Amino acid sequence: MRYRAEFAYVEGELGRGERLPLMRLRYGGSAHRWGTAIYVASTNSYEDQIWFSRSTEEAFDLVCDLHVRPTTP
Repeated sequence: MRYRAEFAYVEGELGRGERLPLMRLRYGGSAHRWGTAIYVASTNSYEDQIWFSRSTEEAFDLVCDLHVRPTTP
């Protein structure tokens, strides 16, 4: 995780130290209010998720399902 102004950028670390951007959190004024934005690789940017109204932990679970889903043989 890295911080810049009111944003916290969440990244996953893959093998050999490669980093995968996952999401961006925006501080909303309290420990329980965060805006979420999911990283979109096709545009190399973060897309605000105004429709997502669940907890930060659930947002992280969603992002991991989208970006870090295990492959099956």
